[in-house]
Amino acid sequence: MPALVFLGVLFISLWVRRALYNVLERWTNEKKIELGKRVISFIREPLLHWLLILGAYIALQVSVVAEGWKSLGGKILASILIAYVGWVLIQLSKELISFYLDRAKAPKRAVSAAITAIQVAIVIIGITMLLQLWGAPMAPVLIGIVAALVVAILVLREVSSNLISGFLLTQGNQIRIGDLIKLGSGEEGYVKEITWRNTQLATPNGSIIIIPNAKLMQTTIIKYEKPLKMAKEPFHFSTRLHLKELTGLEARNLSQLAKGLEKVPDSVVYFHTHSFLEEHHFLVPEPANDFALWVEDALGYEVLAERLASIDIFEFPTLGALRARIIGIIQDFLSQTPDGREAPAGEEFHFIKSIGVVLPTPYVARDLREFVDMLRRVSIGSLYFHIFESRLRLQRGANDFSVWLEDSLGEKELAEEIARLDPYNYTLENLRGTIIQLCQQKL
Repeated sequence: MPALVFLGVLFISLWVRRALYNVLERWTNEKKIELGKRVISFIREPLLHWLLILGAYIALQVSVVAEGWKSLGGKILASILIAYVGWVLIQLSKELISFYLDRAKAPKRAVSAAITAIQVAIVIIGITMLLQLWGAPMAPVLIGIVAALVVAILVLREVSSNLISGFLLTQGNQIRIGDLIKLGSGEEGYVKEITWRNTQLATPNGSIIIIPNAKLMQTTIIKYEKPLKMAKEPFHFSTRLHLKELTGLEARNLSQLAKGLEKVPDSVVYFHTHSFLEEHHFLVPEPANDFALWVEDALGYEVLAERLASIDIFEFPTLGALRARIIGIIQDFLSQTPDGREAPAGEEFHFIKSIGVVLPTPYVARDLREFVDMLRRVSIGSLYFHIFESRLRLQRGANDFSVWLEDSLGEKELAEEIARLDPYNYTLENLRGTIIQLCQQKL
C-alpha cells in the first residue's frame, strides 16, 4: 500500500507539474517576461525532487510503521524538504537579484549587499521553521530575529525603498529609457537612465534632474505617447537692452511736431509710442503715446490728444505706416484749427530715439513642448522683443513666434491664432500665459 500511494502521488504530481509548466511557459512567452523564464527553468528539476519527498511523506503516513517512527520519519523528511527549498531559494535569489541589479546598473557592492541580506533572511526563516518543527523554544529566537529586522529596516529603509521602487519601474515597463514624462510636481524631461536608486531626467535645456525611485513612485506621472514634430530650425530666444538718445530736435507747436516727425528715423517713432508700454507692462489697456500726452499737457488740445491716443498701433504693420497716420491726424487738425499755441518754456517736445542692443539667451526650442517650457522661463524683455519689436522695428509684419511656428513647425493654424492676439490689450505676463495656453491646447 505505501508503494502504491507513493507511485500514485508521484504520477498525479508529475501530471500537474507538466500542465502547470506548459501554462507558465506560454504566459511568459506571450508577455516576454525574461525573469519568469529564468525562474521556471531554475526550479524545474528541484520541483521533481520536492514531489518525491512529498510522495515519501504521504506513503510513510499510510504505512503500518509505529506512530513514533512515523512522527520521526515525517520530521526528517520535512526537515530535508525545508533545507532543500531554502537552498534553492538562496540560489534563486542570487540569480534574480544579480539579473535585476545588473540591468539597473547598480554598483557591485550594492549587488553583493542585497544578495547577502536576502540569503541571510532565507536562512533565518529556514532555521526558525526547523526549530519549530522539532519543538525547540522559539521565544529567544523570535526576539532576536525581530530585533535584527527592526535594526535593518531603520538602517536600510531608504535604500530598500528606492531599490524596490526601481525594480517595479523596470519590470513594469511603464517607463522606459527615452520616454518623455512630466511629474505631478512639475518636472518634465526625457528618461535618461533608471538605476537601482534613482531615475534621471534630461530636461529640454540640457539640465539633469535626479529623482529617487521611491519619490517617483509616489507622484503622478504623465507619459507623452505621441512623438513631437521637430522644427526645421530651432527657435533661439533673444532679449534686448534699450538706450535713450536725444536727437537734438524739438517742437514748440503742432507744425514743428509734424515736420519733426517727417525727419526723424523710425527708432524715434518707436520710442515715443512704446516706451511707456515697455516700462509699465502691467497696465491694461495700453497707455497713450508720448505725442498725445504732450499735445494735451503742453498745448491743451484735448480733442487732438484724444484722437492721437485712440490710434490702434496693432493695425499698422510697419513704423512708417504708423508715422504717416500720426502726421495725417496732426495735419488734418491743423487744416481746421490755426496753430496758435506754443508750449511753455521748458515743456518743448524733445525727439528721443531708442538704440536697441539684441542679446542671445541660452533658451532654445526644437519642438512645441520645448517652446512652451522655454516660454515659461524667458524674461519679460525677451517676450517684449519677440512680440513687439520683431513686428514693427524689424518690419516683419508678424511676431517671431508666429513666423517660427508656421515656417519651421508647419503649425499654420496655431501661428495665426497667436498673430491675431492684440498684444496692446494684454499685460506681458497675461500675454505669456495666453500664448502658453494656446500651445498647450495644440499639444
